[in-house]
Amino acid sequence: QVQLVESGGGLVQAGGSLRLSCATSGRTFSSYGMGWFRQAPGKKREFVAGIRWNGDSTYYVDSVKGRFTISRDNAKNTVYLQMDSLKPEDTAVYYCAARSPGSSYYYTGSYNYWGQGTQVTVSS
Repeated sequence: QVQLVESGGGLVQAGGSLRLSCATSGRTFSSYGMGWFRQAPGKKREFVAGIRWNGDSTYYVDSVKGRFTISRDNAKNTVYLQMDSLKPEDTAVYYCAARSPGSSYYYTGSYNYWGQGTQVTVSS
């Protein structure tokens, strides 16, 4: 069992930055690929970024490439999402999730465990 707790969300002006953290419980964190997703009101939950268990590969949706950076610290059982040059369209609830081994990073169905989410609001 893996428990995930996101933090770091808030209100920021367009062009600003936020750093989300996802703290996990369990001794097997380092064996999981991890992902960040987001869900805006009235929209489906969408993939934002993913990272392999050892951090050697990362994946991003096109709309955040060059602005967001996913990273992890396996010693701290934590995954991060650094978000720079934020835009109003980035406004959403952001979720971290732990991925099932061997499955795609890009689909919600690939993830077994989810956090409760943290709100990110970008004002124009």
